[in-house]
Amino acid sequence: MADNAREGFFGRCYALVRQIPRGRVSTYGQIASMLGEPRKSRFVGFAMHGSPGVAGGVPCHRVVFKDGTLAPGFAFGGPDAQRGLLESEGVGFLEDGRVDMANHLWEV
Repeated sequence: MADNAREGFFGRCYALVRQIPRGRVSTYGQIASMLGEPRKSRFVGFAMHGSPGVAGGVPCHRVVFKDGTLAPGFAFGGPDAQRGLLESEGVGFLEDGRVDMANHLWEV
């Protein structure tokens, strides 16, 4: 992927992720599909890993795997940091540590 194409895709990802409300999560695949690129969920992950983060206005902690698991190498301090950010926004978790997707998935 050319640098300008990557930057364009990443920018589109960031703009969409900024719309996820507090207390809700989205998935990498959901973001990719909403961007019209359903086969690029891995690229959404690359974008989230390279994002400016919450301080930069991109709440990338709100993007999780489709089964509700958290990113193992969450860029801002590991999965415990991601979970802490989500819990501070009211996101609930199941006993096995996954996000309660039934109650917290962003419905657009």
